[in-house]
Amino acid sequence: MKITIEGADKNFTEKLVALAAAHHAELTVAAVDTNWTVERATRYLRSLPAGARRFAEMVIVDGDGYVDADRLRAAVGKLNGPTVALVRAIPRGVREGWWPEGVSAPITPVYDPDNPSWHKNIAYEMARENVPVFRSAIAALATGRGASTSPESPAP
Repeated sequence: MKITIEGADKNFTEKLVALAAAHHAELTVAAVDTNWTVERATRYLRSLPAGARRFAEMVIVDGDGYVDADRLRAAVGKLNGPTVALVRAIPRGVREGWWPEGVSAPITPVYDPDNPSWHKNIAYEMARENVPVFRSAIAALATGRGASTSPESPAP
């Protein structure tokens, strides 16, 4: 019997291997790196339309990983278009082989904690560990060293 597990976190993987060993079974778990790299971040940013890229740059550079939604609205207008583009970039990257399934969205909404039933976004944030990765990607794009989004590009 062959069991393949992809995208499992380290804790789950360790427990699963221990369980298999306790039953004298052989199990191989292929670890899939779902972390953002500079190359992946560059491809992500390059694939975005201008308004969504500006939105992302504001979160990454101007806000150091956190920007108030009203500030974003003042800069880019309605947030519907940019946020849809950000969300659609993830499955597109999986389809194109730019990153594996299970990679997390780099920018996520922050909802109003005082009104949890109505999901009005009060801000957008990026995980702290991804901010320097995406800053490097922005720098790579600015210098023209960024990864291409053409189909013939090798997958990371």
